[in-house]
Amino acid sequence: MARFLVILGLVLVGAGLLWPFLQKLGLGRLPGDILIRRDNWHFYFPLTTSLLLSLLISLLLWLFHK
Repeated sequence: MARFLVILGLVLVGAGLLWPFLQKLGLGRLPGDILIRRDNWHFYFPLTTSLLLSLLISLLLWLFHK
């Protein structure tokens, strides 16, 4: 369990460091991501981005598990 948490932490740190470069590629602003802007607040839910990342992670885990 400890090993899994360390790996998960490293993956999150890596994703955080790579996020500015991924945004330049359009990740995070894909069609299907929900953005609602009002006067004093905004709501952003990256639905398509989440599905795409989930698919990519699932594919990688499947390939490494074989």
